[in-house]
Amino acid sequence: MTRCLIVFAKAPVAGSAKSRLAPLLGEAGAAALAERLLVHAVQQAAAAGFDTLQLCVTPDTSHKLFRRLQAEHGAQLSAQGDGDLGARMHRALERALRTHRRALLIGTDVPALDAALLQRADAALAEADAVFVPALDGGYALVGLQRAEASLFEGVDWSTDRVMAQTRAHAAAAGLRVAELPPVADIDTPADLVHLPAGWHA
Repeated sequence: MTRCLIVFAKAPVAGSAKSRLAPLLGEAGAAALAERLLVHAVQQAAAAGFDTLQLCVTPDTSHKLFRRLQAEHGAQLSAQGDGDLGARMHRALERALRTHRRALLIGTDVPALDAALLQRADAALAEADAVFVPALDGGYALVGLQRAEASLFEGVDWSTDRVMAQTRAHAAAAGLRVAELPPVADIDTPADLVHLPAGWHA
């Protein structure tokens, strides 16, 4: 197999999912939006036509939505395991690259990551060592690799506006050829809700 797409997801549980949106939407509303974002991400990932689709989740694989998406889209289901975000992403990518020529990883907070954009990122990765879709908040929404590179995920101030800049520096230090696509908006705070697709606000 040549191409693997990993969807990194958190269980959409009220009280823990999209907590920064809870003051505006309420805990139940924030969890409902998290569920909608997750379903959309997996649907677009499946439509992108990769050889393997993986759903890599936290805190564990027991949530009924994870099981439903696994069945509907033929996704491989696994737990993210321990460690900070960087350690968990590196572990998922390294595992995928043992059996695939290239692997891409996305979260579920960016509805703009549709099937067409995922295919564009994969095409860019075919000509580079790494590909990123930066996020407007200074992080990134997608990372893809042709070989595992732990240094990309070490010493990064996750959940800050320094993530993409630090990652660029690490990639340069590792001598990686990097492709970047235009930045996209993720949905983390009330101000980000303007970036939801038409019809989602209801």
